[in-house]
Amino acid sequence: MIFDKKGNTTTVFQENISLVEFLKNLNAAYPKIKDDHLIVNLFSFSKLTADDILEFLQISNQHRLKNKSFVLVTSKVNYNETPEEICLVPTIREAHDFIEMEEIERDLDL
Repeated sequence: MIFDKKGNTTTVFQENISLVEFLKNLNAAYPKIKDDHLIVNLFSFSKLTADDILEFLQISNQHRLKNKSFVLVTSKVNYNETPEEICLVPTIREAHDFIEMEEIERDLDL
């Protein structure tokens, strides 16, 4: 598992591993990154479905309860096919923009 920390945001990615193994590693590493906003880069997965994205729902909900952003990045799944509780964007840049917008909303108590 690879972590790229910039400020209070950590991008998580890993290559050549199954989604099940990736989730297992993410859950194991979570205590180290739980205080950061998280961007989970899924570009290394050649095939993803909306059901695969749902596998992240529990950790996403857990993280967002702490007033931290949790963003999945992939262009292989249409965000309209996923529940509103999961933030899914097609690029890393959009993930950073989304986190910035959520921080502004939290600062304004929206």
